[in-house]
Amino acid sequence: MSTENAKVAVVSGAARGIGAAIALRLAADGLAVGVLDLDEGACAGTVDAITAAGGSAIAVGADVSDEASVDAAVTRIAEELGGPTVVINNAGITRDNLLFKMPVSEWDAVMNVHLRGAFLLTKAAQKYMVEQKWGRVVNMSSVSALGNRGQVNYSAAKAGLQGFTKTLAFELGKFGVTANAIGPGFIVTDMTKATAERVGVPFDDFVKGAAAQTPVGRVGYPEDIAHTVSFLVSEGAGFVSGQVIYVAGGPRD
Repeated sequence: MSTENAKVAVVSGAARGIGAAIALRLAADGLAVGVLDLDEGACAGTVDAITAAGGSAIAVGADVSDEASVDAAVTRIAEELGGPTVVINNAGITRDNLLFKMPVSEWDAVMNVHLRGAFLLTKAAQKYMVEQKWGRVVNMSSVSALGNRGQVNYSAAKAGLQGFTKTLAFELGKFGVTANAIGPGFIVTDMTKATAERVGVPFDDFVKGAAAQTPVGRVGYPEDIAHTVSFLVSEGAGFVSGQVIYVAGGPRD
C-alpha cells in the first residue's frame, strides 16, 4: 500500500500544551491533522499555526468521553481529510485529591476522559487502520502511573492506559498497527502550572525543584514529547509496539 494516502492523524486534547505541540510536529512531518478538543474554537490557534506553515489541519470539537461525539468527530475527519490511521490519545484532566477526600465525581471525571476517551477514539479509528493495513496508536501515560500522592484517580488512569496499550499491540499487530505509550515526566504546561498553584509554590521555584531532581538537569517541554511521538508514528518505528517510553530526563521503573 501507499502510506502517503494513509497519513491522517487525530490528536485529542490538541488545543494547547503537549497536544498542540504533537499536532504541529505531525503536520511538519507531512501528516494531515484533526485537531480535536472539547471546545472546537480553542483549537483555532493550533490549526492556524499548522496552516500558516503550509500544513493541513481542521479543528474538531468533541467530548472524548461521549461515544456519539467521538464517532461524529472521526467521521468528519475521515470525510474532510481522509480516514485517520494515526491516533494520539492525549486528552486528559486532573482532579487531584487525597483518597479519603476524593468524591466519586472526581474519580469518574478522570477515568472518563483518559480511559474511556482513549477507548472510544481508538475504537472509532481502528477500522481505517485495519482497512489500510497500517496504523499507529500513541497513548499518553505519565510517570504518575508509578504512583503519586494526591492522584489516585490520575495514577490509576495512566496505569490503565499502559495495559490498554499492550493489549492493542496484541490485537492490532497483525494488521500492521503499532501501539505504544509515552510517560512524560515533568513537562512545562498549564497543567503543571496549576499543580504549582495548588501546592502553593511559585512556578519558577517548582520548575527549579523538578529540574534538580532530574538526571539531565532540566525539566521537559511539550516539544520533547512531540519528538518522541514523531518517531513512534514513523515508518521506521514499525517494529516498536506495546512499549511504554518514559520521556522524563532519567530512568523510571
